Amino acid sequence: MKKTTQNNYVDFLGEIKERIRRAQYDALKAVNKELITLYWDIGKMIVGRQEQYGWGKSVVENLAKDLQKEFPGIQGYSKDNLWRMRKFYLQYKNNEKLAPLVQEIGWAHNIVIIESCKDNLEREFYIRMIKKFGWTKNVLIHQIENKTYEKTMINQTNFSKVLPEEIRSQAKLAVKDEYTFDFLELGEEHTELELERALISKVNRFLIEMGGVFTFVGNQFRLEINGKEFFIDILLYHRRLKCLVAIELKVSEFKPEYAGKMQFYLSALDDLVKMKDENPSIGIILCKGKDRMIVEYALRVSGKPIGVATYKITARLPRNLKKEFPSPEQIARLMEEM
Repeated sequence: MKKTTQNNYVDFLGEIKERIRRAQYDALKAVNKELITLYWDIGKMIVGRQEQYGWGKSVVENLAKDLQKEFPGIQGYSKDNLWRMRKFYLQYKNNEKLAPLVQEIGWAHNIVIIESCKDNLEREFYIRMIKKFGWTKNVLIHQIENKTYEKTMINQTNFSKVLPEEIRSQAKLAVKDEYTFDFLELGEEHTELELERALISKVNRFLIEMGGVFTFVGNQFRLEINGKEFFIDILLYHRRLKCLVAIELKVSEFKPEYAGKMQFYLSALDDLVKMKDENPSIGIILCKGKDRMIVEYALRVSGKPIGVATYKITARLPRNLKKEFPSPEQIARLMEEM
């Protein structure tokens, strides 16, 4: 086979593979939607009959036994799962916004959300994040346990001012106010180099905590400007935002000069590394602590997109941040733009 013909064939094979993958994905989506619809209907029927005839708990237990006898080997009709179907229907039956959305994620995801989330805004957040970023069940559990919803809603960035409107909301949702690195074997006192090495040694866990749609580009990423070398602690790439993400690690409290240094890095990345079709590079300064007012002043004058977050080795959300939480109306508006 001639080289040009072989190249054409390779391209052709690639197109066929991609088409098959798309068909497989569409088929899985269709099966999932049908399964969720079935479970919704069963939950609705159980609730309806209990209300109509005054049936108690025994109807679910009897139903589970008879269905498992009628459909041996088919999972999903246990007593516990039938109760989940009932709860699923009751949770969303009067919610016109969420009822269609829950059909677009898996049953296992739905159960985790129902059993772990406190209100409909939190549920909507995780449903939309699963759809957008393809979180697995385990990633979802990790994000809920580490309070990603709360930490995302109170994050500190200047994205509203400096990013293009079409990616502004997605970018806000890509940065948390606090990251939990409880998978690191580090003492409370450590150096920036020790923190960097520990994160790189467990880069997969690090990327999951960052949000699950980042890819690792490098650490101590080298920039050469007029014969001088500069190094970015960690450089990632956000696949949805299509942009480079520079991360600076600080084991101290945030200082205003950190924003100036990050602004320098982002200018250099945009000029020297960013591709023409990519969005502006984003910076995340990860600090041991921060004063929110100092961060606000520092970001107010920055012309580059920067977020300032803290990190913890153990999972906890400081109580004093509860007052920083946005109103339900503000949260709803942000999620509508996802």
